[in-house]
Amino acid sequence: MNLLDRLKEKRVIPVIRKAEEENILPITEALINGGITAIEITAETPKAATLIRKVAEAYRGRVLVGAGTVLDPETAMEMMRSGADFIVSPTLNVETISTCNRYGIPSIPGVFTPTEIQTAMEAGALMVKLFPANIVGPDYIKNVKGPLPQASIMATGGIHLDNMEEYLAKGAEVVGVGSQLVKTANLNTEADYRNLTNLAKAYTERAAVSSGEISI
Repeated sequence: MNLLDRLKEKRVIPVIRKAEEENILPITEALINGGITAIEITAETPKAATLIRKVAEAYRGRVLVGAGTVLDPETAMEMMRSGADFIVSPTLNVETISTCNRYGIPSIPGVFTPTEIQTAMEAGALMVKLFPANIVGPDYIKNVKGPLPQASIMATGGIHLDNMEEYLAKGAEVVGVGSQLVKTANLNTEADYRNLTNLAKAYTERAAVSSGEISI
């Protein structure tokens, strides 16, 4: 199973913002216990490279750790050197895609139009991030995949437990979920982390149902 297949395995990637050195490992542990196999730590988070390194060293083999909100090749390089398994961007920068491909790390650029999707794929992106997905909704993915069935799409922006299944049903291979899943400011006690595990389980179980892996 290659890395992109592993990203698609559970179909849910938590997007973690504003984590700190003291809580990034408990957050990751709680998510792993909830069935999550890949996480994204955003690059604008203070000490993001350090956080990625901590997760990569502590959970190598148990979870893929990606860097999000990567705007340029320089930031991509910093994050890859820190152990990032994949790079996610809110925008399309072909130089970032090229840099990641040079080192065998998947780049998932942000796109919004069919032209941007095609441009990203021609530049070497094997998956694109539709962002912000909630502006166009799940049907947009179905319509785009009519002429572009080869496009592998991660839907991010406004995804939550009640609409995630529709995005997956309409053709998204993966969804990125932000504060609807991980709100770092609210994680202060052991009970908070147990609740995070339970919420992660709810997401992964619904995603599994959408993919036909289990039945209820």
